[in-house]
Formats: sequence, C-alpha cells, structure tokens
Amino acid sequence: MAVPTPRGVPTEPGTALVPPDLAELLRAQLPAVSDEVEDVVRRQVPEYARPGDGTYRENLRSGVVQALTLFVDHIADPHGQNAAMAAAYYEELGRGEALEGRSLEALQSAIRVGGLHAWRLMGRTAEELGLDSAVVAALGELAFRTVHEVAEAAAAGYAEAQSRSTDEVERRRRRLLELLLSDGPVAPETLQDLAHGARWRVPSRVAVIALAGPADPRAEDRPPAMPGALADMESRPPRVLVPDPEGYGRFGGRSFVLGLGGRPAAIGPTVPVVEAARSLRWATRALGLMGRGVLPRQGVVLCADHLSTLLLHSDEPLLAQLELRALAPLDAASEGQRPRLAETLLAWLLSGSNVPDVAARLHIHPQTVRYRLRQLEKLFGASLHDPGTRLDLILALRSAALREGFPDARGERDAQGDRDSRADKNRESF
Repeated sequence: MAVPTPRGVPTEPGTALVPPDLAELLRAQLPAVSDEVEDVVRRQVPEYARPGDGTYRENLRSGVVQALTLFVDHIADPHGQNAAMAAAYYEELGRGEALEGRSLEALQSAIRVGGLHAWRLMGRTAEELGLDSAVVAALGELAFRTVHEVAEAAAAGYAEAQSRSTDEVERRRRRLLELLLSDGPVAPETLQDLAHGARWRVPSRVAVIALAGPADPRAEDRPPAMPGALADMESRPPRVLVPDPEGYGRFGGRSFVLGLGGRPAAIGPTVPVVEAARSLRWATRALGLMGRGVLPRQGVVLCADHLSTLLLHSDEPLLAQLELRALAPLDAASEGQRPRLAETLLAWLLSGSNVPDVAARLHIHPQTVRYRLRQLEKLFGASLHDPGTRLDLILALRSAALREGFPDARGERDAQGDRDSRADKNRESF
C-alpha cells in the first residue's frame, strides 16, 4: 500500500533551490490547472468518469486542489504546516474508500495521473519564465515528492480503516456467536440485525464442533478453515459453529481432518440455527465422553453416530441407579464370572436370544453360551423374559460395557477372555 519515494526526491522541505516568489505566480494558475487535471483524471481513471456520481466528482475536485495547493505551499514555505493538513485530508479520502468497500487503486491512479499532468503544466510555465535548468529539476523533484506524500497519506488512511473494519466485524461475529450459543431464546430480528453487521449469511441449519486442546499447547490455536464458520478458540472447550454442514459433506473429508491438526473433536447434531446451543451441549458432552474413553479418544466423533450412548449418559446419576437395580442379580456371581456373564447376557439380548449368533459375536463355542445362559437363568429367573426388564438390562449392560471396557457384543476379546472361555468349556456338563 505504501508508495516508495522516487529516486532523487528531497526528503526535507527546502532542499530544492526553488525561488519562493514562484509560488505566487503558480498559485494564480491553480484554478485553470485544476480544471485541466480534473478533466485528465476523469478521462483516464474510469471510476472518476461515471456520470451522476457526485461523491466521486466532489472528492476528485477537492483532492486536486489540495494536492496542487500543497505543492505551491512547499515552494512558498518549505517548513510550513500545510503539509500536515493535506496529509490529513488524503488520509480521510483513503478511509472513505475503505469504508465504502472500494479498492484504493482508483484513488492512487488518480493521484499519479493528476500529479504527472500537473507537473507538465507547471513545468511548462517554469520553462516559459526562463528559469535555470537546476531550478526546473528541483521543481520537478518537489512535484514528485508532493505526489508521494499524498499517495502515502491516502494509503495510510485506507489501511487504518480496513483494520478497524476487520476488527469491528470480528467483534460483531463474536457477539453473534455468543447469542447463538446462549441458552436463552434467540429473537429472529436480533439475529438478522447482528448477522447483517457481522457480514454473515444466516443459514437454516448449523452444527457446532467442540475441540480438544491443541497437540502443541505452545502453538497458536487456529480454527479449522471453513467458509462462513464462526469460531471462539478462547472458550473451553473451543467451539466452531458451521453453517449448513450437511450441504458440504465437509466433516468426512480429508481436508477437514487435516485442518484439525490431529486434535480430537466432537461434532454436535445438525439443528435449526436458533437451536445452536443444543448442538453445542451435545458436542461438549461427547467430547467429555471421549476424554473418559466411553467414546473413541482420537479422531472426529459425530454425535449423530452415537445418539444412544449420549442418551445413556445424559443423566449419569440416574443411569447409575438403573445399573445398580437391573444388574443386582449379577452380584451373586463370583468376581471373575461377572464380566463374562454380563457380556454374554448383552450379546444374547441384542441377538434376539439366538445362541449361534451369540457364539459368533463373542467368538466362543455355542455350548459355552448355553452354559452361561443356564447360570444367568438361575440368577435372574423369569425376569429375563420380561420385555421391560430386558430393556433395562440392555441399557444397563451397554453403559457398563462402555465404561468398564468389557466386550459388548462387538466381537472384541482379549487373551484373558479366551482363556476364561476355555475354562468355561471344561466345566460344561450336559
């Protein structure tokens, strides 16, 4: 954005040997020169040639006069204070371009084109006056320095306004995210107003990602790169609100996983935008269960794939009461028998009481399954065939399997389990 100082341009006012008396002669020509410079800029810079655009024409005329006046003032009083006034004016012009969302290039082009043409006109006057070539050269250097000053001031104003605008948009986006993730109701009018100020298109549905801490605590915590996402990386846990998540297929993509930098993440269910707090609540709960090993510790967990687990752990004191009551008959078994009987009972309930299916799930012999089922019949009695009891048992056993890590009808067994199975077979009697 900064304009480099042209080679040979004096860095201090008054270093050029330009007669101060020349200032008044050139000042008298300013109206005519301003007219010509304005005309040239309008012809060569398209943004200033648009018919009916009063703002551009007004800024152009005022800018031309300010720049030419600054040039003449440098001649009349090299140490004067008018340069600061001109710089402030052009800084304001630059700020205006940024706030209107326009490129700075048009203004910089107008400064360059206008400055070159103004020098041609005033340089011609200097030559007609028969000034020494050294004075003409010094006058040219002063002209280029003036162009540099105003262009630099415009660039500074533009950059300042852009920075302020970006900061303001970020501040409004943080407020918008706080509103969406708060527990209170979200009024549609308030949402639309905040979204407009934050330059954010309101989607119909959203999902919230809860992130674990970064792999390297010293690294800058950056949100995943997702179009339209709102992120708060300073909250604990960090959260990212993703608009229209199902329309992108983004969560299963390799780029999404790489964007997380290897950190575990839980993605809440997709919900209407005004219910974003609900998605956050479940994502946060899932992330906590990941940390405890109830859900996979690494990678990305979609809440939609683990709804039953999340439901089971939505009220853990109540779940503990259910386990205590439903699994009480297992207390009569020995400590070594309990895990094997529990896994067999869960597999039997989930397989529709089909013994071969249970054997296949647990990788044990069907006779081992029958042996364990006879033990379970002794412990639970007729309640094993009661639909309500069976549902309670499934919930309680599933919860225990997730928490304690014993196989839960998914075919997962360790070496100790295989040894226990063989021991059961040796005790079978038919």
